[in-house]
Amino acid sequence: MTLTETIAAVRAKRCSAVEVVQQSLDAIEKHNERLGAFISVEGERALQRARDIDARIAKGEPVGPLAGAAVAVKDNMCTAFGTTTCASQILSNFRSPYDAAVVERLEAADAVIVGKTNLDEFAMGSSSENSSYCPVRNPWDTTRVPGGSSGGSAVAVAAGLVQGALGSDTGGSIRQPAALTGITGLKPTYGRVSRHGLVAFASSLDQIGPLARNVRDTACLLKVIAGHDPRDSTSVGCAVPDYTALLGADLKGLTIGVAAGDFGKGLNDEVCKAVEAALGVYRDNGARIVEAHLPHMKYAIACYYLIATAEASSNLARYDGVHYGVRADRHEGIVDLYCASRDQGFGQEVKRRIMLGTFALSSGYYDAYYLKALKVRTLLARDFEAAFEQVDVIASPVSPVTAFKLGEKIDDPLAMYLADIHTTSVNLAGIAGLSIPCGFDADGLPIGLQLMAPHFAEERLLAVGHQFQCLTDYHTKHPPQST
Repeated sequence: MTLTETIAAVRAKRCSAVEVVQQSLDAIEKHNERLGAFISVEGERALQRARDIDARIAKGEPVGPLAGAAVAVKDNMCTAFGTTTCASQILSNFRSPYDAAVVERLEAADAVIVGKTNLDEFAMGSSSENSSYCPVRNPWDTTRVPGGSSGGSAVAVAAGLVQGALGSDTGGSIRQPAALTGITGLKPTYGRVSRHGLVAFASSLDQIGPLARNVRDTACLLKVIAGHDPRDSTSVGCAVPDYTALLGADLKGLTIGVAAGDFGKGLNDEVCKAVEAALGVYRDNGARIVEAHLPHMKYAIACYYLIATAEASSNLARYDGVHYGVRADRHEGIVDLYCASRDQGFGQEVKRRIMLGTFALSSGYYDAYYLKALKVRTLLARDFEAAFEQVDVIASPVSPVTAFKLGEKIDDPLAMYLADIHTTSVNLAGIAGLSIPCGFDADGLPIGLQLMAPHFAEERLLAVGHQFQCLTDYHTKHPPQST
């Protein structure tokens, strides 16, 4: 069942929360060794929460809007239960003293968190191969990647291990794995969802969002986790609409913008045809497709990898074996302690990004690289503002290719970084982006359509995505490696 179907079934007593959670735990035990979706599982805690929900339903007491749903959270979100590792050896024994804001809101809504999902270490990657525990495997073909960095959350949903999950998106880390695993993923507007308790990668880009089977389930999760939080200085205090109630909004006269640069060199032919066919579905149902003028889009990937790495260099300075993180056993003096602890604790990709960011911020290079990237970011945001005066949403591919083979790009950082070429601009501009399934390639691998909307226009984005899912059935397909 989908998330909303599960919630309805538990409320109607057609099944119990304990049955839902036990089925999820059984599926994880059966499939996780092959898929690598979870780092940790909280079985007994989850079952106890499910028993409490069932007891309240039996007594006729009120329960939350997500009562009985089995969900997962990415392991870069703090939980007072279990560990929060960010899939890194440097945090392998870290236990948070508090819950992230989104964890609090999920549990207040009576969702049952069954475990913490795998990811690229510190959310740095596009394939979920950079985990210090194990790579995550795509349930459509376990020789291929699921995308990253929220690959564990995407696979947990796609394989039917849970009904919904949370991921984080810094440059496409929700949307890209959603596209490559055939599910729906939303990167909300920057400031829409509290980042309190999210372990920082790049603070001006990071945003938490939901992954689920379809748009309706995604809207249901967003409604719970969105809203102002005074503990997050970047959280915006605007009202949260009822996203699920607005899914049937009248879209007559819808105008979809398309940037010509998104369909150029480097885009896989099958991905191009599937996205164009998806736009044809909208056109056939009354939408107008026009060109969106985004002249600075071509600089987005370079701009992103300067800003993101610079912020990562600053944020990860705290992991030194003293303030946070595992301490090296052998060292001579405080400087050697820092160096040895970081060398042992961080993986190759994290080290690479720290060095890139430190270089971009260093004396003599700050103005030439980091400051210039900030100026380009402003121009890119203005491009989107101007475009949204002419169109309702902007459409593009999510990923230039379908899921590639494990190990295919791991030794080629530039090729790996280019996997984010269609997604990073959304984070740089701070707008909302949605990935929905729109087709399959010749190997049966999913293809995603990206829809983008202005700041705090998630209800518009979800309504447009829901319309597509009412007209197609791509989101109903299940991978071979699923429950």
